[in-house]
Amino acid sequence: MSDDECYELLGFDNVLLPVGDLGEAVLFYGRAGFPVGFRLDEAGIALLRVGGEIPGLLLRQEDGLGRRPPPWPSPRVWLEVPDARAAAEVLRDAGIGLLDEPFAVATGWTVEFADPWGNVVGLTDYAKRPQLGRRP
Repeated sequence: MSDDECYELLGFDNVLLPVGDLGEAVLFYGRAGFPVGFRLDEAGIALLRVGGEIPGLLLRQEDGLGRRPPPWPSPRVWLEVPDARAAAEVLRDAGIGLLDEPFAVATGWTVEFADPWGNVVGLTDYAKRPQLGRRP
């Protein structure tokens, strides 16, 4: 492919999150409401389903990865939910610590949490701009 040619981005395959212990990570994300699509312990991976989409969050065990509590500059994965403030209550009830209280964004509300290895996941809604969301 030459420099003046381009390739087409078709969509997401998966978002990989490194974790130090696959079993612990599956339990953590299960408490946060993420269903397991599949789990392959021999490969050190588990796929968490996100809605009806085929791609998901792929947990990948990384040997020697210690716990690292936030905050620090890191990539964040935000996922759409119908109501981020209600999701924050569900997370609290499940014992998942929030990085902050739900905060307003241009489209609605967002709440963020981090897993024990410092991967930050945000749950965001389109309350202010429903026409842009998956459920207008």
